[in-house]
Amino acid sequence: MSRVDTTAVRPAPGPRPGPVHGAERGSVREAVSLTDQVVLDASRPLWITHLRPDPRRLTLAVVSIARLRERGPHGLAALRARYLTAAETEQAATLRAPRRRLEWLAGRLALKHAVSAHGRRHWGLAREPRTVEVRAVSGGLQGGRPVVDAPVEVGLTHSGDFAVAVCGPHAVGVDLEHDRPMPPTLARLLDEECDPRAPSADARRLAAMPATLRWTCKEAVLKYYGFGLRIDAGEVALTGWLPDGRFTWRPGGGLLRHAPVAETRRPAGWAGVVAGHHLALVERPPGG
Repeated sequence: MSRVDTTAVRPAPGPRPGPVHGAERGSVREAVSLTDQVVLDASRPLWITHLRPDPRRLTLAVVSIARLRERGPHGLAALRARYLTAAETEQAATLRAPRRRLEWLAGRLALKHAVSAHGRRHWGLAREPRTVEVRAVSGGLQGGRPVVDAPVEVGLTHSGDFAVAVCGPHAVGVDLEHDRPMPPTLARLLDEECDPRAPSADARRLAAMPATLRWTCKEAVLKYYGFGLRIDAGEVALTGWLPDGRFTWRPGGGLLRHAPVAETRRPAGWAGVVAGHHLALVERPPGG
């Protein structure tokens, strides 16, 4: 695998484990706990990890939007010239809002690096991140879902100072929300789904889960199917939160109409709080 472009991805100084330094396989962090594997540090331009256990075959990349913002107009233009394909450059030119342009670029960088690192790890492919082309599904319930020109599925989310991309051989959904008060009406709706006096310990634990994290779980499930909020979040009913971070859920009739497989092959979900952010990841069920 070729070296990561350190002009765009420069690890923060110091001996902390995990930043990508180059082609060596050992330079990508492998941790045991899923929570420990996800690092949200705005001072790090890029963080990549291959999520354990290994059979998951998932690669996660985090790009710091805060560090991109520091580069200024000329630095961002150089990044676009270095990393974007012709089609992506055309799309970038259509984005008028500065914040949206920055988030969009961060997301493309995260996706490209995740796909490149995943290919190096699992296929032995030496593919530069800049050669990975990211497109979006146009129209329909899956409109806007990111896809890449590689035999993998990807998921993408932005929040606050971070863009997070996940790449793997099967469908994946990921959502990130920074810690902030929920609108009162939405918080009440989420609370109505939980019973702090439920007989199940997992259900009681769910009632104690922060409302923002519950919302993040719902979005991650809908993203797994490629729908996002085009399907009402109420179609995802959370049923429990396990001590190891896994969450359980059941589909509503509206979701089943568009994704009937959700009844028999329900994806597995994990949720937790990382550095003041609420993160949920949904992936193919074990053995599914």
